Parts: sequence; structure tokens; C-alpha cells
Amino acid sequence: MYKILKAEELAANIYLMVVEAKRVAKSCEPGQFVIVRMDEEGERIPLTICDYDRKNGIITIVFQIVGAGTQKMAELKEGDFFHDFVGPLGCPSEFVHEDMENLKHKKMLFVAGGVGTAPVYPQVKWLHEHGIAADVIVGAKTKDLLILEEEMKAVAGNLYVTTDDGSYGRSGMVTKTIEELVAEGKKYDVCVAIGPMIMMKFVCKLTEQLHIPTIVSLNPIMVDGTGMCGACRVTVDGKVKFACVDGPEFDGHKVDFDQAMKRQQMYKTAEGRAFLKAKEGATHHGGCGNCGGEE
Repeated sequence: MYKILKAEELAANIYLMVVEAKRVAKSCEPGQFVIVRMDEEGERIPLTICDYDRKNGIITIVFQIVGAGTQKMAELKEGDFFHDFVGPLGCPSEFVHEDMENLKHKKMLFVAGGVGTAPVYPQVKWLHEHGIAADVIVGAKTKDLLILEEEMKAVAGNLYVTTDDGSYGRSGMVTKTIEELVAEGKKYDVCVAIGPMIMMKFVCKLTEQLHIPTIVSLNPIMVDGTGMCGACRVTVDGKVKFACVDGPEFDGHKVDFDQAMKRQQMYKTAEGRAFLKAKEGATHHGGCGNCGGEE
């Protein structure tokens, strides 16, 4: 059992929880995720790690209500327990394994959309702790849906907040701010974009035009978290990959976003899942290691 030490609502339908999970905290890295279950019969819910404290053995998660499982999870309070809290899963962010001297000379831009701010935060914090200041753009539909602004401000080199409706910070989509920063003379060696699929798609279209290599995290399309369900099957550079076992990070300029978003919609219905399974055959899932889907 994993005790919830803190539970709060950050914004409408967006919640933060701090959970005691010593083994996960001991070995996790930025970019990885966990799978939680509330009870033995509960739904498996994959969630990106927002923060971790190795010394105190705690993990911070942030989630948005999107269905019955997350609705039930939002009702948990401080002092309640998760039955399962499995992780760390997925591959760490690529820069964690880079040569530190080379990394210190890179100009990095992070683009976070909505709840995507949660997985961006530990990456920017890790860089800050290693003496690297990254620029960060945080986008939300409205000011009321903005999360982790103060936390991000404390670790970012420069923080640019933008709202779609102009109610706070800069006005417009995150892509507009990227264009403005480049027009001002900013130069970036790499961009990391995390948020809704449609946001990541248009960030990648823009950064490809600007010749900025871009990494995206495809955690929004994960369902089972082990590759077995086939929900996060995605085509990257013409090859079949699975976000939960091969990622969640990929080269954004090589991801087939249109296919991924179409599958995401189809996967919501039993009929759609059956169609995908029949159509994709042996490459429908990749977690078992036997079907060839992971190749």
C-alpha cells in the first residue's frame, strides 16, 4: 500500500498528489512514469512523474479527470492509499545520459501545454540542479487552468506564460511565442514539447521549419502502460513503436501525429479497438516481446 501524503486540486479537474513510494523515488529519472491502481480490481492508470524526492522517498503526480478511473482517483484524500504504485517505467529523458559538458553548451527550449506542464517540470528542475538554465514556454487555455507556474519559475532560465484567450501572460498559442522568441534572436539547439497531441503536432511543424530538433513525449496516448493493449502504438520514422515501452519520448519530426490521433479516437470505443486489432495483427501490441510489435 502506498500512502497519499498530500492531495490538492491545482485547477478545475486537475489534481496533484504526493505519494510515499520509496523504491520508485530511489531510481526514477525525469521523463519516466508510474502505473497506479486504487484497489485490486481497479483500472491501471499510467501517470508521468511530476517530481521526486529520493531522500524522503516520495513521488509527486499530477493528473486530469478524463474518465471514471481518474474521477474516482480525484476523490482520494490525504491519508488514503493506492493499492499499486508501479515504476519507474518508460525510458528516461535523453539528456539525462548526455555528456554533461556538451549539455551545458546547448540552448534548450521546453514547451508545455496544459497538464503537460507536469512532466516538463522535473526535466527543467534536473537541468537547473546541474547548472543548466533552459527557456520554458507554458501554455494554458485560460489563466484558471495554468498550473505549477511558481514551481517552474524557480527552475527555468526564462519562463514565458501564454494563454489561448489572452487572460494572462502572452496571448495566443505556444507556437506564436516560439515564433516571437526566434524573431527576437533566440537560438535553440533542441526543443522538448509535451502536451496535447494537437499542440505537439503544430509545435513540431513549426520547429521543423525553424530547423530546431524537437523531442516529444507521447504519454497522452498511453492506456495500459505495458505495450500489451496496443493503445499507444505509433509510427515513428516509418517504424512501429509503443510509447510506454519504447518511449515515451521520440523525435517529434518523425512521429506520424495524424495516425496517432486517429488511433486515439478509435481506441475509445469497443468497435474501434476490435477494428484496430484486426487491422494491425501481429504489430497491434508490443509488450509481450513475442509478437514482433516492438521491432
